[in-house]
Amino acid sequence: MDLQKAIKDILQKYQEITALINNFDGTHTGEMVRLSKEKAEIEEIAEEGEKYLKFHKQIDDLNKILESETEEEMRTIANEEMIQLKRQLFEIEEKTKIMLLPKNKEDKKNAILEIRAGAGGDEASLFGQELAKMYQRYSERMGWKFEVVDSSYSDVGGLKEIIAMISGNNVFAKLKYESGTHRVQRVPDTENSGRIHTSTITVAVLPEMEDMDIKINEKDVRTDIFRSSGPGGQGVNTTDSAVRLTHLPTGIVVSQQDERSQIKNREKAWKILRSRVYEHEREEREKVMMSDRRDQIGTGDRSEKIRTYNYPQNRITDHRIGLSVHNIPQVVGEGNLQEMIDNLIRADELKRLATNSNN
Repeated sequence: MDLQKAIKDILQKYQEITALINNFDGTHTGEMVRLSKEKAEIEEIAEEGEKYLKFHKQIDDLNKILESETEEEMRTIANEEMIQLKRQLFEIEEKTKIMLLPKNKEDKKNAILEIRAGAGGDEASLFGQELAKMYQRYSERMGWKFEVVDSSYSDVGGLKEIIAMISGNNVFAKLKYESGTHRVQRVPDTENSGRIHTSTITVAVLPEMEDMDIKINEKDVRTDIFRSSGPGGQGVNTTDSAVRLTHLPTGIVVSQQDERSQIKNREKAWKILRSRVYEHEREEREKVMMSDRRDQIGTGDRSEKIRTYNYPQNRITDHRIGLSVHNIPQVVGEGNLQEMIDNLIRADELKRLATNSNN
């Protein structure tokens, strides 16, 4: 990548957009909205790019001084300044390169979170409930809206399955790294001998897809209406409000009965169906591009064991990046996931940067 050229191109584009906004005549407000959005998207890159070019010029000017300066004291001062400038330039260069990496168009989307109990029976369902609360608390920390749209419980009160819609700023960008198999190692409350059990939970995080993102032919979807059968308040079982959608080409089935309104259940079911069909198509594409998959932090394979929660040692280990933290009560109990997510984002950026440099 020719970094200076890329920065100059961004700065030129930023200046052109700024000029158009400053000279806006008040007509075609939609165009103004588009320009403002486009400007906001490249503003931070433009600011970092300006810093990069400024430091680069200072280093060039300092090199010229060093070439002509003969006094030893002045050369020492200039060399010390050069070391500082190069350190600052390196930091800005790394940051700018990451900002210039191709953006994932899904990152700004809301997310659909699906948690299912795996191996481990009742203990798996109990931990599934704890993970659901962890993501709910993390969402609260981030100022996101966490809405449960479907759930089923085990006999001991644990969650066998939960589907939630999470909406807010850059939800998928943060949560996409949570997809995969989560393993818990601990002594269950029902275990009298003190033996440590190992259970698993599968987590899937899907970007919420709108109709404009993926087209599904309604002829390919069978719709069944039936009477709700779960909790939902007084009168939930008295009307045919539950909706089941079956996508015939893939066999994907979505049932929704959380709302008393059939219209609302249908709307939520379609949101989940669009996201699952999109994910199915993405997985099919990635089967053909497995080499690219190896260059990424795992962000979607539900069979991939991504994290272990070891309660006796108060340790959480993310196997993808080899990171271990000793704070289960804060992470699981309080939803303090940010350190883990920040490290996953950074590791992913560095891998993509290395791949981009080698191409």
